[in-house]
Amino acid sequence: MTAYDVIVLAGGAAKRLGGADKPGIPVGGRTLLDRVLAACGGAALTVVVGGRRATSRPVLWTREVPEGGGPLAALGAGLRLTSAERVLVLSADLPFLGAGTVDALLAAAGQPGREGALCTDPDGRDQPLVAAYRAEPLRRELALLATEYGGLAGLPLRLLTAELDLARVDAGPDAAFDCDTWEDIAAARTRIREHGAVLDEWITSVKNELGIELDVDTGVLLDLARDAAHGVARPAAPLTTFLVGYAAAGASAGAGPDEAAAAVAEAARKATALALRWEAETSTEADAKPSVQADAKPSVQADAEPSAEASTEASAEGQSGAGSEGTGTP
Repeated sequence: MTAYDVIVLAGGAAKRLGGADKPGIPVGGRTLLDRVLAACGGAALTVVVGGRRATSRPVLWTREVPEGGGPLAALGAGLRLTSAERVLVLSADLPFLGAGTVDALLAAAGQPGREGALCTDPDGRDQPLVAAYRAEPLRRELALLATEYGGLAGLPLRLLTAELDLARVDAGPDAAFDCDTWEDIAAARTRIREHGAVLDEWITSVKNELGIELDVDTGVLLDLARDAAHGVARPAAPLTTFLVGYAAAGASAGAGPDEAAAAVAEAARKATALALRWEAETSTEADAKPSVQADAKPSVQADAEPSAEASTEASAEGQSGAGSEGTGTP
């Protein structure tokens, strides 16, 4: 794995958001800043340039001088605290940035002769705050700009990127998607709830919330939940998946993420087999029960209610008896 430090720029006035605390805005239950921090969890050192706040993992804080001095001033402040040969530079408003994009940037920045790599958006525009730079040329160019302009405050990023030999990485429409307006925030929140992405987003959010580093085969667990619900009872689905997780945790205590994932898969396999055996027994019992024919049931109504013919005969006998008693005939 490539060793790198990361600088996350989390300052700025967020004017198009009405001055809101943009890094702290939640998308999918996690702040924008925490979503970015999750994508670069492999960094040796993480520097966040901006106001202090609670974060999902430890970071080193600093501020640009003067505060509000712009991205180059913030980059310079963060760079002074790093020591790795390669430095990942990210803005704090990238809700869909993933580890795959980080790896691609670091690999491209390591190409011979290159001084860094940056993402391009779907329109082909460079994104210098979704980038990886070699530290030495980055320090050199920032120093030259500070000398030429008397400081870095207020300078545009293009003055820096124009002087570096950078590779371009097409990371697709999501990696470079940033949130500058409330419409962007709404679009991001809608996108993570789309059918094809919502489960992955939810599982990722839960793992980050619980501090779990584990690649889970979601399909295996969903199949287990289905089999438990169908073969046993619906409430068995969540209870079974919980027990599988508990068993896997015990079986892989002290092991790495790969061993833990294997333990989950093995526990899920055993529980699924058990649920299928339950279902098979239920099906066997249903097939073994004798069927009851409708004509085998005794007819109560036919005996309870006399026929019309019987009623007529009883009536005639009653009238005959009444006539004999009335005449006194022996």
